[in-house]
Amino acid sequence: LSGRVSPVRMSQAYSIHIFAGFAGTAAAPATLLILAGSLGWRGAFLVAAALGVVVAAAMLLFGEAMAGRDPAQIREKENGEKGVDSRILFSAPILLSLCFYMLLAMAGGLQIYGIVALEALWGTPLSLATTAITACLAMSAFAVLVGGFVAARTERHDLVAVTGLALNALALVPIAFFDLGAAALIGLMGLSGFFNGVLQPSRDMIVRAVTPPGAFGRVFGFVTTGFNIGGVIAPPIFGYLMDNGEPRLVILGVALCALISVPTVMITVAQRAQRG
Repeated sequence: LSGRVSPVRMSQAYSIHIFAGFAGTAAAPATLLILAGSLGWRGAFLVAAALGVVVAAAMLLFGEAMAGRDPAQIREKENGEKGVDSRILFSAPILLSLCFYMLLAMAGGLQIYGIVALEALWGTPLSLATTAITACLAMSAFAVLVGGFVAARTERHDLVAVTGLALNALALVPIAFFDLGAAALIGLMGLSGFFNGVLQPSRDMIVRAVTPPGAFGRVFGFVTTGFNIGGVIAPPIFGYLMDNGEPRLVILGVALCALISVPTVMITVAQRAQRG
């Protein structure tokens, strides 16, 4: 995307890219349940695997066209990256961005444990809990597209990210402390998802802004390992809380991850401003 898309349209490109991932995540549970009902669980997994093979084949066939590579661009990119000190990966703004991505991934624990946490905490029926989580995922996907337009119309990506993180956390707090009706639960979960989604394009624009020319691929690959780190850390923590009868702390833990992300954004942007 960074090599093919005009900088003025980069935020929209990021939003469409992220939207595809969010939409797939939101559609996967219902799709696999339907497939499992008609084909059995083995059949459902085989269909999912076959789709992966189809996409891989498409990438092999059309990858060069999508990349739009030509020898001059490749040489220019390689020369640019040779001039970039690898120590940039361990600079404060990049490490803070890594933490930002890690915390966002940990906040994704709501998608994994949200249903069982609601059932354990309030006795929420499975159908209602599933609907609430689906609303969260669907609104996240929709909000990513909104976030792309927002990011294209402002330079204050930090303000967008901080506001989204704070409101995301705020929407979850009532769910942890009050046995809400169906409409309120679905509405608050949807709001949480919306605020989480709307900040995503600005998140990537912040990383782009603190990255030296010619190093974006390397830096982005580094900071997005935060998703993997967070994805490894979160399940044991939230699973431990569930095993010890603390479903409320699962929901509050997700909100806390969002709030802790706020200073990582603020410090990253402040350090960039100091460096000019």
